[in-house]
Amino acid sequence: MNKIILSYILKNFFKYFFLVVLTIYCFGIILNLFEEIEFFKRVNVNIFLPLMLTTIFVPSIILKLIPFIIFISSMLYMHKIKNNKDFLTLKVNGYSSIKIFFIFAITSFILGWLILLVINPITSSMLQFYEKTKSQYALDIEHLVSFNKNGLWIKENLNNEERIVTATKTQGEKLLDVQIFYFDENYLLTKNIFSEKANISDFNWILKDVTVFELKNNIFEKKKFEDYQIKSNYNFKKINSLFNNSDTLSFIDLVFNYESLINRGYTKNFLNQTLHSMLVFPFFLFLMTGIASILTMHTLKRSENYKFIVVGLITCVFVYYLKDLSIALGKTGRLPILLSIWSPILTLGLFTFIGVLQINEK
Repeated sequence: MNKIILSYILKNFFKYFFLVVLTIYCFGIILNLFEEIEFFKRVNVNIFLPLMLTTIFVPSIILKLIPFIIFISSMLYMHKIKNNKDFLTLKVNGYSSIKIFFIFAITSFILGWLILLVINPITSSMLQFYEKTKSQYALDIEHLVSFNKNGLWIKENLNNEERIVTATKTQGEKLLDVQIFYFDENYLLTKNIFSEKANISDFNWILKDVTVFELKNNIFEKKKFEDYQIKSNYNFKKINSLFNNSDTLSFIDLVFNYESLINRGYTKNFLNQTLHSMLVFPFFLFLMTGIASILTMHTLKRSENYKFIVVGLITCVFVYYLKDLSIALGKTGRLPILLSIWSPILTLGLFTFIGVLQINEK
């Protein structure tokens, strides 16, 4: 009997969860499709491309909203069982309020880990494909920066020439094994610079141990310099910010390829922030389910249904801004970054603990 009841509870819980996900996904498709069509209106492409890009972009938005989707679906389902007397039936069969809470909360916790281990790698790959595909049609891109297995590549359009910079490795705010190629308007090589190390902390790059081959009278003349400066449109901070999109990093990448990501130019602070933001995800789902249980099972009066729906929506907004504010304090250095990520969870955990003790008495 217990297995049948548990199966019934979980089946209906996931029914509401997937219903909310599907609803938000459909709204996301409609809203983002207009944005993609606006982007591609000057490009001769088939309507299938904006639709395809929208389809693979929206899941990354859904993933960000999962805590609030869990909260809404939990509230909707618990309101249903409360209003159709299923809640009383469960109590008669030995399911106390706290036992029902733990069924939903632990299910959400396990779901959080499944999302991190299975869904997150898929959505991050989809988002990488989305960004790469869309960048190919960006008509106004004059400067391109890319990381690949061969290192860092930078393309810059200067006044009457084009410059391509390559570096095999990064070391803090320095590039190692740097090569710089200058091309004229006809894409003919005019200058080639080799440097062992380049400091790119500023827009004026300082190159060390430099060899320059410059075209003069159809002959490349060789010169050597201990120090050599070039002015760039990029510095370390600007380059680093281009790749600080945590949505393109999966939990699996962060755990197993941490050192590789650092070698590719990601900073430890950014990777630690992203990793811990993912680690709190299952706990966040657990607590959001707990808050939904507290608000819903606080009373059995039907007259207060709308009241708790309004309170639930206000709670969603409050939790969102609490989490966002805490992370902002961490990024500005007013709080340690790990504390800024985990403090909202600790605060919600304390609130949930007190609330669960109260509903257990109902």
